[in-house]
Order: sequence, then structure tokens, then C-alpha cells
Amino acid sequence: MISVLKLFFALLLIWMCYQVINTSIHSNLFKEWNFLGSIPWMRATLWDFYANVTVIFLWVCYKEKSIIRIIIWLILLIALGSIATCAYVLIQLFKLKPHEGLKELFYESKWMITQFAA
Repeated sequence: MISVLKLFFALLLIWMCYQVINTSIHSNLFKEWNFLGSIPWMRATLWDFYANVTVIFLWVCYKEKSIIRIIIWLILLIALGSIATCAYVLIQLFKLKPHEGLKELFYESKWMITQFAA
């Protein structure tokens, strides 16, 4: 299962990089910003994006032990969106030991448990 997830998130990361680069080549976000901001669905999409960033960021806070790394990942998640999300998940998947699975991926905390256990 872990190997399948590694492949899936690697392909998704490549696909999202391609989409962002291709779109950037053909369209300038800064020139289109006023138009895009006037579309209700675009505003809803941005709210949806930041809601998802919040959920993923809470997982990052749970998994990471360094406040510096947490802040860096927050910046990357806001700036890069799903590219950063896929990269983070891939890093977590490759950190797993051969005998570990989904439980260790989602459950094991590096920081929160040690900081608040007392």
C-alpha cells in the first residue's frame, strides 16, 4: 500500500508541477487577478483552498517537532498549494520504515505528544 501511495503522490506532484508551469506560460495571474476576483466561483475556490491548507497544516503541526519547519511548511503550503502538499506527503511516506504503514503515517507525532504530554 505504501508503495502505491508513493507512486500516486509522485505522479500527482509531477502533474501539478506541469499544470502550474503550463498555465503560467500561457496566462499571467497578476494580469488576470481583477477579473478572476470578480468571479464568485473563483472566490469560493480560494476559500476552499485555504480551508484545505488549514487541515493539512494542522497535520504538519502534529507531525513536525521543529517550530521552524512548521513555519516553513506553512509558507510552502500557502505559496505552492498541492505541490507542497504532495511533497510533504511524499517525504512522510519515504520516512516510514519498511514494516510501518498508514497508522504510523497518520498517527505518529514528532512534536505535539512530547510537548504537551506533561
